[in-house]
Amino acid sequence: MPPLTPKMPLRRLLFSAARHCSSSAPSGGVAAESRTQKLERIADELLSLTKEERNDYSILFRLKLGLNQLVQAGGGLPSAGTGPGVEAVTEEKEKTAFDIKLEKFDAAAKIKIIKEVRTFTDLGLKEAKELVEKAPVVLKKGLTKEEAEAIAAKLKGVGATVALE
Repeated sequence: MPPLTPKMPLRRLLFSAARHCSSSAPSGGVAAESRTQKLERIADELLSLTKEERNDYSILFRLKLGLNQLVQAGGGLPSAGTGPGVEAVTEEKEKTAFDIKLEKFDAAAKIKIIKEVRTFTDLGLKEAKELVEKAPVVLKKGLTKEEAEAIAAKLKGVGATVALE
């Protein structure tokens, strides 16, 4: 089996391990069988873990492989334990992606709002009109706070009631 390196993708590592375990060379048949048994034992142990334990294990495994960016995106390892305290800490993190929701608008400002919606979306006139008429509706998702606030200010300026979610 190839050495475990952080740069080797996990899928390739697993396929490589499976190939080595399934090949039955005359001289290495016993070693291949013990590898298979070891992998089956590890798989059984992983399947017996609780959901929280599996989550902690996956984070630890990514750290060991050197995939730190995935752990940071997932929130990192829980400190002392798991449960309500850890969930409260993750909920308190500052929101980084915002959605712009058009709640309502003045009927007299409908055309201005449609034009403004077209400026920050790739919609045509008909699609933008249909979208605005569906209010309350999310106009754009996954924006940074600065982008979302700028667009919301423009929409409010033309007579729309907007919420950032």
